[in-house]
Amino acid sequence: MTGSIILIGPMGSGKSTIGRLLAARLRLPYVDSDALIVAHTGVDIPTIFEIEGESGFRERESKIIADLASRREPIVLATGGGAVLDPVNRGHLRGMGRVIYLEVSTGEQLKRIRHDRNRPLLQNTDLDARLKTLAEQRNALYQETAHWRVLGDGLRSDQVLRRILRHLHL
Repeated sequence: MTGSIILIGPMGSGKSTIGRLLAARLRLPYVDSDALIVAHTGVDIPTIFEIEGESGFRERESKIIADLASRREPIVLATGGGAVLDPVNRGHLRGMGRVIYLEVSTGEQLKRIRHDRNRPLLQNTDLDARLKTLAEQRNALYQETAHWRVLGDGLRSDQVLRRILRHLHL
């Protein structure tokens, strides 16, 4: 296998969990773009949103993705849910390797992230309506960016991992 494996999808789709499992299985370094942003800034993502707004966060995210795309060693990358909003990011991600869209319904997302307070785009809002709006804005971009997708509704992480490995012929 050559190139990186990049996981995209909405918040709560399992990108971080599946990414860690996949990296361990493939014996590749695991990278979480949101975690890199936190490591570089020294503050959590809600604080970045509070101080710099979403545009400041997206700018940081784009720099991280461009840096990762310039490297040659393969990795397993879990992106933030909004990484696909920038067309330059989409190009970088596709150029790095195989992009997998972890697709879940908004109902499944709601079950998974209902009590997560570390997601700035979901604060002080009707969660269901907000998730549906984000899905409307982003689903076509996930599909455009991905080489293929895995439907994750009702599946455990080990089941999603098996589907990915089967697709990779591993």
